[in-house]
Amino acid sequence: MKIELEQQVIDVHVEYGPRKKLSIHIDPSGLITVKAPNRTSDDIVISAVKQHGSKIVKQLQAIEAARQPAPNVRSYEEEGKFLHLGRYYTLQELIATDGLTEEELQRELKKFYFASCKKVIGERLKIYQKQLKVTPKSYLIEESLTKWGSCSSAKHLTFNYRLAMAPIDVIDYVVIHELCHLLHMNHDRSFWRRVGSIMPDYKEKEAFLAKYGQAMTL
Repeated sequence: MKIELEQQVIDVHVEYGPRKKLSIHIDPSGLITVKAPNRTSDDIVISAVKQHGSKIVKQLQAIEAARQPAPNVRSYEEEGKFLHLGRYYTLQELIATDGLTEEELQRELKKFYFASCKKVIGERLKIYQKQLKVTPKSYLIEESLTKWGSCSSAKHLTFNYRLAMAPIDVIDYVVIHELCHLLHMNHDRSFWRRVGSIMPDYKEKEAFLAKYGQAMTL
């Protein structure tokens, strides 16, 4: 099925089955799937997709941005492109660039990401710790090459500053993941059921990080 959203035509795959509610899923490749109850009319499917049109378009834009390979050598000129919350921006849109050397630009840009990540993570923690009824003792933003977040047995959370480059819904997944570790330290069935109770499409966010995480770098 083809549906027009914000002056562009997108392809939507519809799956019908014995379900009660209609749901919309976007996988890391950008494939949009609508899972609908049997005998759902095309008009209802189109209406549901258009109702979430703005969000769908933003997710597709984020996927397309992350798909672009990160350059081997970053250009720290004013027109250099860097990811922030799932979109590419020029360097001068993110930080003040006047009179700074390349080394200073790199340092200031990393400071920007650390500050942005701390702000966004703080905002998202407030939302999801209420839903999960948990409270971490603290959270820190760190630099890591191997993990997006962690939770210690003492209930201290850490998050990778590079998450500031990801779309908000992907950041939400990492926040939910680490908060759920306050309830279940292991990745057992109870843990994943709790994650899924807050974010049913969490596997899509995991796949996004696995596929496009390499583009989220300085």
